[in-house]
Amino acid sequence: MADLVALLRGVNVGGITVRSADLKALFVELGYADARTYVASGNVRFTAEGDRAAVKERIERALGERFGYEAWIVLASCDELRAALAAFPFDAADAARQPYIVFCADGDVRDDVLALAESTADDPVAAGPGVVFWHPPKGASVTTPFAKELARPRWKAVTTTRNIRTVAKIVA
Repeated sequence: MADLVALLRGVNVGGITVRSADLKALFVELGYADARTYVASGNVRFTAEGDRAAVKERIERALGERFGYEAWIVLASCDELRAALAAFPFDAADAARQPYIVFCADGDVRDDVLALAESTADDPVAAGPGVVFWHPPKGASVTTPFAKELARPRWKAVTTTRNIRTVAKIVA
């Protein structure tokens, strides 16, 4: 059994509303009796057996059928989330900035995201273990060059971003 986390992309924004109780109920119906949700941004921790790609596909299909939208998730293990937290290279306590981790579907996606990022002092970006670290100024998480790149449709199905405080709650 693997301790996994489904990180949903694009829920509770843009007209797609998925209540945490409904999300948990769906995972329980899929056979993940120990499912737990965290924060209202689409985070579900659960255990599962089998091929991760098949688990991901099953969850995305069920989300789409239940909630009526084209669902995308990044599926990661709790150990992968812990490794990302431990490797965060910026000052997470800097009150003027948002400490983000961009989760990517795989290493190739991470490399592609990094290749398009221009890390600057104002918009710092760095590679992590299967992820991209990002530390924009507060209030600028939709206006920096990297934010604008992440908003492009090509990244919708293969990336999702979380604040490190949310990630810490998920794996605690």
